Amino acid sequence: MERAEFAERIDHTVLGPETTWADVEAVLDAAETHGMNACIPPCYVAEAADYAPDVRLVTVAAFPHGQAAPRAKEFEAERAWKDDADELDVVVNPGRLHAGDTDAVAEELERVVAAVPMPVKVIVEAPLLSALELRTVCEIAEEAGAAFVKTATGFAEGGGANVADVRIMSEYLPVKASGGIGTFEEAVAMLDAGAERIGASAGVGIVEAFDPSVFE
Repeated sequence: MERAEFAERIDHTVLGPETTWADVEAVLDAAETHGMNACIPPCYVAEAADYAPDVRLVTVAAFPHGQAAPRAKEFEAERAWKDDADELDVVVNPGRLHAGDTDAVAEELERVVAAVPMPVKVIVEAPLLSALELRTVCEIAEEAGAAFVKTATGFAEGGGANVADVRIMSEYLPVKASGGIGTFEEAVAMLDAGAERIGASAGVGIVEAFDPSVFE
């Protein structure tokens, strides 16, 4: 794998609650310089599309807890598309999964995927799920037409991405590993486990540490 191909797999991310436009601007600049994508809050997508038209823009819906009403998730998806986002990461409702209300989870994901003509990644919040729940939500995401499943928001208790979860998830759909990935070595471990994309606020450091010999 060449550095450019590796960088294209990184969603350089800024999603904290105090994120300013200046923070987003810095992420966009870094993404453009290093050939990465940018994952930013929905309130800045329209500005970002004007500021960095060549950067693939990823944004989020129902972030970080996933407990918005289904119509609200659908509206967020539509708004993101109208604001020129390229991809959407939507958070599933873990409470519904824990309660076994899989029909409700399936219905809302189907609505979100159908609402927009762009790739939708389903953030499953794997650290909060049992192995059975993880497989169940991956099956639901696959049947709903999602493009990816994503490990975590990074905001929930219990951690973020881990190799075991990525291996399970990759049986169903392409995986975006996200949550706690701070080094090149950690990113490579996720790719080796089956991830296709990496979400990280440390994108610059990860790309700058790229070592082609690892992929020989």
